Amino acid sequence: MNKPAQTLTESYFDDVYRHNDDPWQFETSEYERRKYEATVQALPRSSYRQGFEIGCSIGVLTELLAGKCQSLLSVDTSEKPLIRARQRLAKMPHVTLQKMEVPDQFPDYSLDLVVMSEVGYYLSMPDLQRLAQKIINQLNEGGQLLLVHWTPFVHDYPLTGDQVHETFLQLSGEEKQFKHLTGLREDTYRLDLFEKQAQAENAE
Repeated sequence: MNKPAQTLTESYFDDVYRHNDDPWQFETSEYERRKYEATVQALPRSSYRQGFEIGCSIGVLTELLAGKCQSLLSVDTSEKPLIRARQRLAKMPHVTLQKMEVPDQFPDYSLDLVVMSEVGYYLSMPDLQRLAQKIINQLNEGGQLLLVHWTPFVHDYPLTGDQVHETFLQLSGEEKQFKHLTGLREDTYRLDLFEKQAQAENAE
């Protein structure tokens, strides 16, 4: 079966959540628990002023990231998981949960941290590249980007996890937008941490 060429839409995720409130077992999976621990441990700073999580689902990782951020905006393309996320994060006033479709929508203020976990492969390559530029534009100098993605092939998804990470690795290096700080590859997922470099400040 051919992979879809276009970014997966809100209706795709509405259908997924219509059949299961936690379709990827974020709350119960030992695999997800260990991956989330590795995700948070990969962040080298004790606190980030303004964080942005792309694709928060029901908010399990969001709850962990909240402890690292003075202010955190977490978004999802579907309203259905956000209902659960708002219940989970109700006692954390510094966390804002919002329906948002990236890259068409994106915060218009400066960010110190962007986390994209298990989301990038839902985008077409042109949309991923547009998203990368928006991240570059809004990240402060020294701001960090953390990517975590499943690497096995999924026929429903426009991209693979490796394609997502390689796209950002191509933007890393001397005189490029990002510095690659660390990388981790496990059996079924990979993690890469980037930092925006000073010379990328005026990137268009």
